[in-house]
Amino acid sequence: MWSTLRWGCLWVVVIGLVDVESSAAERRLLYVATPGIRNYLEYGGHGIIVFDMDNGHRFVKRIPIGGLAADGKPMNVKGVCASAVTGRIYVSTLQTLMCVDLIREQMLWETRFDKGCDRMALSPDGRTMYLPSLEKDVWYIVDALTGDERSRVTPDSGAHNTVYGPDGKWCYLAGLRSPLLSVADTSTHEIVRTVGPFSQSIRPFTINGSQTLVFACVNECLGFEVGDIPSGKMIHRVEVPDVEQGPVKRHGCPSHGIGLTPDEKEIWVCDAHNQKVHLFNATVMPPTYLTSVECRDEPGWVTFSIDGAFAYPSSGDVVDVETRQIVAQLTDEAQRAVGSEKLLEIDWDGDRPVRAGNQFGIGHGHDRSR
Repeated sequence: MWSTLRWGCLWVVVIGLVDVESSAAERRLLYVATPGIRNYLEYGGHGIIVFDMDNGHRFVKRIPIGGLAADGKPMNVKGVCASAVTGRIYVSTLQTLMCVDLIREQMLWETRFDKGCDRMALSPDGRTMYLPSLEKDVWYIVDALTGDERSRVTPDSGAHNTVYGPDGKWCYLAGLRSPLLSVADTSTHEIVRTVGPFSQSIRPFTINGSQTLVFACVNECLGFEVGDIPSGKMIHRVEVPDVEQGPVKRHGCPSHGIGLTPDEKEIWVCDAHNQKVHLFNATVMPPTYLTSVECRDEPGWVTFSIDGAFAYPSSGDVVDVETRQIVAQLTDEAQRAVGSEKLLEIDWDGDRPVRAGNQFGIGHGHDRSR
């Protein structure tokens, strides 16, 4: 190894070249699980559709999956998560959980759960999954390598949405029948505290990277509410200003879908009736309204690329976060407009996955190591 004292300047140049070459070799791909809007096949058919994020989000390929009902038709996809550590991507449906090997693009197993499945979350090491039953009483604790059930935790809240904390110590559980967010200790798989009550039952939610704040859509609110995790209290209600509420096609609530930009500067929240995503300044409390982006269809979810450059509403629009302009729209090999509430980024270095994003827009301050 060269001496950094004697050869300091040259050493910096060499390291810089290595970094450039490594970056140039990487590929950023968007994985979209379908049917990810109910069981509607017109939004991209069935499978995991892959798009090239560095080439205008063009269609790359379709990876076949299972998830078929007794009549042979694809079931609703309920969630998606992935691990670059283990090289696997997971897709849940109304009844089953599927595991696909990312490198071989083959399904390793499909496990059926007695109470159904919903939107799950994976531990940072890729080995443990919290899998909610389909709006019932339990979350399954699943061995993510085998699909075997290890244990159960039972908040009896109408299990629905799940967020694993970035440090792996806590898992956040939201049910459709409860205004309380349950927090599980992942070392014991027991509920140790709650956040709330919020004004209504919790719908999609997200957290900041330090796990001090939760931002939650709730029933009957066009906007979101903010919870303080350490104190366990709901501290703010933030409504979208000067916007008319109205009927929505899906989910039954004005705002279904919320994400925090990775740098934690903005909150984006969905508005189905007006087909928009509304942006708020998250650097102040309570957050303040900034602007809105119009979508091609009703958005029911929003998440972000790992570096925070792109926002992905479930409408299939690709939004440049800095300019707030739509820069692409997802289209499959049959030229269908693709839309899904279940998608995430996976980065590759050659034939090896090196980074996996998250279906929830969780803050992490541009930490590209995850």
